[in-house]
Amino acid sequence: MEMNEIKRRVHSSELYYESSEFLAEQKRCLELLYDFNQTRPSEYAKRQALLKEMLAEMGEGCYIEPPFRSNWGGKFVHFGKHVYANFNLTMVDDTHIYVGDGTLFGPNVTVATAGHPIDPALRATACQFAVPVKIGKNCWIGAGAIILPGVTIGDGTVIGAGSVVTRDIPSNVVAVGNPCRVLRPVDERDRKYYYKDLKIPEEML
Repeated sequence: MEMNEIKRRVHSSELYYESSEFLAEQKRCLELLYDFNQTRPSEYAKRQALLKEMLAEMGEGCYIEPPFRSNWGGKFVHFGKHVYANFNLTMVDDTHIYVGDGTLFGPNVTVATAGHPIDPALRATACQFAVPVKIGKNCWIGAGAIILPGVTIGDGTVIGAGSVVTRDIPSNVVAVGNPCRVLRPVDERDRKYYYKDLKIPEEML
């Protein structure tokens, strides 16, 4: 399968087979990812320069805490402004992952676009597929959450720690569990309490 045809299939959610040329291009991206993960805490400017080279898009004020894991070194990751990711973010970015402004990732989050056929005979041929993931603005993805291929998460939504997101989640809700389901809307109480019974100070309202 020719390189252009592989790329077309990858980004059209069709089944495809990797080639040596395809894997060589991926390897070049992973070299940059390796460099990023070897930076020292004091090398903030170097980290930011590498991220700008690695990611498909990166708005101002973004930060990823190493180590960062990614199939293509972030080549198909699109960050809006002020996106923050704690350590061990894994982006299986075989195709595009879109993240809106102000979204936060807790530690050990996985966002996966890639999958393999359920049928074992077809899977044995080493074919695979990838479906884009879209995460809205001002979301909070809790520690250890897993977001599966093809999922869209709306603006302002909180995904609880450890959740496995298998289907779309609407805007402005708290969603938790495995599989992840909407628990409740983000409501008036959330404008008064930041965690359980802990009240937001009046000067911060």
